[in-house]
Amino acid sequence: MSKGLRKGLTSYGDAGFSLFLRKAFIKAMGYSDDALDRPIVGITNTYSDYNPCHGNAPALIEAAKRGVMLAGAMPMVFPTISIHESFAHPTSMFLRNLMAMDTEEMIRAQPMDAVIVIGGCDKTLPAQIMAAASVDLPTVVIPVGPMVVGHHKGEVLGACTDCRRLWSAHRAGEIDAAEIEVVNGRLAPSVGTCMVMGTASTMACITETMGLSLPMSATIPAPHAERVRLAEASGRRAAEMAVSGGPKPSELMTPASFRNAQVVMQAIGGSTNGLIHLTAMANRAGVAIDLKTFDAIGREVPVLVDLKPSGEHYMEHFHHAGGVPKLLRELGALIDLEARTVAGGTLREIVAAAEEVPSQNVIRGAASPIKPVGAMAVLRGNLAPRGALIKHSAATPRLLTHTGRAVVFDSVADMAARIDDPALDVTAEDILVLRNAGPKGAPGMPEAGYLPIPKKLGRQGVKDMVRISDARMSGTAFGTIVLHITPEAADGGPLALVESGDMIRLDVSARSIELLVDEAEFVRRRAALPPPPPRPAWAERGYARLFHDSVTQADEGCDFDFMMRPKG
Repeated sequence: MSKGLRKGLTSYGDAGFSLFLRKAFIKAMGYSDDALDRPIVGITNTYSDYNPCHGNAPALIEAAKRGVMLAGAMPMVFPTISIHESFAHPTSMFLRNLMAMDTEEMIRAQPMDAVIVIGGCDKTLPAQIMAAASVDLPTVVIPVGPMVVGHHKGEVLGACTDCRRLWSAHRAGEIDAAEIEVVNGRLAPSVGTCMVMGTASTMACITETMGLSLPMSATIPAPHAERVRLAEASGRRAAEMAVSGGPKPSELMTPASFRNAQVVMQAIGGSTNGLIHLTAMANRAGVAIDLKTFDAIGREVPVLVDLKPSGEHYMEHFHHAGGVPKLLRELGALIDLEARTVAGGTLREIVAAAEEVPSQNVIRGAASPIKPVGAMAVLRGNLAPRGALIKHSAATPRLLTHTGRAVVFDSVADMAARIDDPALDVTAEDILVLRNAGPKGAPGMPEAGYLPIPKKLGRQGVKDMVRISDARMSGTAFGTIVLHITPEAADGGPLALVESGDMIRLDVSARSIELLVDEAEFVRRRAALPPPPPRPAWAERGYARLFHDSVTQADEGCDFDFMMRPKG
């Protein structure tokens, strides 16, 4: 099997000429024959002026290159798409599959014996791991790491749970315009990903749990020197893998490692987005993620990590308490410790080396959990025949069993136009319903599921209401919010049949979400629905057309149907 510069030669009909031409051009960059004869480690560059989460990527790239060269291999850096949650229109989820395709094809197209992917912001790590699973080249993942915390008036702040909390207070008139502007400059005090257990932190913890990155990689703060040293160690390890040829993603992304990931997702109070991404990653690896199994894991696994939005602390506190290795030790028999890791051994060795930090209270033991059951529950019923998700660890307990009147918004635009209308017919006991905000309907399944509390209710002191939608919400968000209603309204799901004034019953303990109308009325309403247009105006060309025609629903990971590997 060809290695290094001889790998994947461009097709000119003459392999000798292909190598000759490749070497001629690369020597224009000043490389010596000694450098060009070594194994090659490709390193993705996801730095962008539009991506503050990846602001430390240049330093990580340089450290990874140093590690590769110290181990005797040749690093080659190449760019890919970079996605930032708050800079991507219409939503970052719309672009995740494009980044996965870009990363996959660049790994395939260019000669490398191993690859290092560097990412962090919500959709980047899943996109890169989806690509790695598809190519199956030895891969080391380097997360960019979380920000450090901010401070305001003696209070510790974190993007973006506190972004949402304080913005809600501003909407309710509790914080004036001058103060919210001051807060705006203090919520994100450094580069890196959100320092709460949002999607970025969830995916970093999952990545480390699945053995795709080195120990402690999920939690080291982005600005810390330790993060740079981790990148150097990752480069050294990638160079070793370039020579040995493994382990490959297919050897690490096994049914056992995906189950471990689901256990950890429940135990950390993880982002609901994480389940969509984990499902997409599993589909690329030919492994099934079953919603019933995920819900069963949630009934068995307690929340042990005291982090916002389910708890009180932040990622740097999780790190100093011992990080993912310490959490895995506390989870005990719930984790399959024989799962292999990119470090070369198994989780058992990593757990055995976990640091014990006296008096820390961020990572709890099973006898003193933050919540007695896992962070998320899967709901079903006539509104969600293929499932819906609620992060009940961040919800209001009294609302977890609730019957209320539906107040329906037909789209994100409709919600934005009417949610703060003083004439809106709404009370605190009603249920806000948003539809046509799923993968096809929005498009891209935006994080619109965190419907704002109507301003007139916020000013009355209302902090939470039941909200349901076929959209997603940020992992940093909180509230009694039912998400990922599947199938979505735009794909013929029953959410399209709900009318304002209908009664809806939520019962999380029974794992149920039901529209309280009889079957005959259901049939009548479905017959009256106009047929959906074959292709909306936004999907007439290019990537948007590919997305509309090929994207799957939330329970299948929102990947493209032709990218998923057969199970088994």
